[in-house]
Amino acid sequence: MMLQGHFIDTLLDPVYKSHEYLAFTVWSYFRGITAPLFFTITGIVFTYLAIKCEPEKQNERLLKGIQRGLLLIVIGYALRAQPFSWIKGYFNSYFWVVDVLQCIGVSLIFLVFLIKTTRKSIWLFAVLICSVTFVVFLTEPWYRTIEIPQLPLFLENYFSKSNGSVFTIIPWIGYVTFGAFIGQIILLFNRKVHFKRWFTFILMTSGIVLIYFSSSILRFIALQSGITLFEQVANYNYLFIRLGDVLIIFTIFYLLERCFKNSLIIDIGTKTLSIYVIHFIVLYGSFTGIGLKTFYNKSLSPFEAIISAIIFLVVVSLIAIFRTRTNAFFYKYFKKIIAFVKEKVVTLLDS
Repeated sequence: MMLQGHFIDTLLDPVYKSHEYLAFTVWSYFRGITAPLFFTITGIVFTYLAIKCEPEKQNERLLKGIQRGLLLIVIGYALRAQPFSWIKGYFNSYFWVVDVLQCIGVSLIFLVFLIKTTRKSIWLFAVLICSVTFVVFLTEPWYRTIEIPQLPLFLENYFSKSNGSVFTIIPWIGYVTFGAFIGQIILLFNRKVHFKRWFTFILMTSGIVLIYFSSSILRFIALQSGITLFEQVANYNYLFIRLGDVLIIFTIFYLLERCFKNSLIIDIGTKTLSIYVIHFIVLYGSFTGIGLKTFYNKSLSPFEAIISAIIFLVVVSLIAIFRTRTNAFFYKYFKKIIAFVKEKVVTLLDS
């Protein structure tokens, strides 16, 4: 979804980007599910693994979470680096734009903090992460167009889209925290009899309610309470509706879990970071400034875009599977860099 979504959005001729075309409308809707799903799955996987490990190993797991969060932030900025422009003495503020990797990195660090501070109460953790999700989603009108010029640009970009940030911490951290809640529930109850049956039923039902009835529920609450904020959320209710989409898609894949064991999808799943980096370089021209966008920006017909997107998806996945190492490869060397820097700082302080 990410690969073909970015490819078609970047290279398809704008003439065809019209909701007069049913195919574009369907594609556009499903493309909108990609980011919420991406963030939610991050929360599920990270929390499940962090809480699942034995207590004596949890600190190590949480430390690894912080390191991974920092690595994602660094890679997120690196992908927007323009070294050739810097050599010429030109620095574009585009470098400070915040994208999905920075948001995921900060979200992982935030989850580590919550897990660490609520270690003695799993239910307190559950309440907190759910509260974060609903508070962030319900206050979206307050920060939708926020600008914070008092902050340095690189910090403001984490909260405001006014300078070109594609994603911001709020509201996207809300999907990560809700994913963390799902991950915790699965870990706590997956050994119970009939858990999967009831859990998937609840998730599917919740997804349908969020998609088709959440706006009406929000308007009803606004009417009964007199709080206009609920009406404002209902009038631009993409967050809860997309969460409903995520729950339904997750439920489908959760039910089909056995079908994907020992499959190509598992291999691809170990290369997600590599795939993201490769596709960014090939499509947008990271580092060199030369990518597919340079030559074919908004110029393809629908047929050309669809065929090319399929080829792009396959080629990038194959490169990631057969020509790069797993995500652990990135993390291992990033840990070595951190250790090296730490050693130098300690040496400097001691001298």
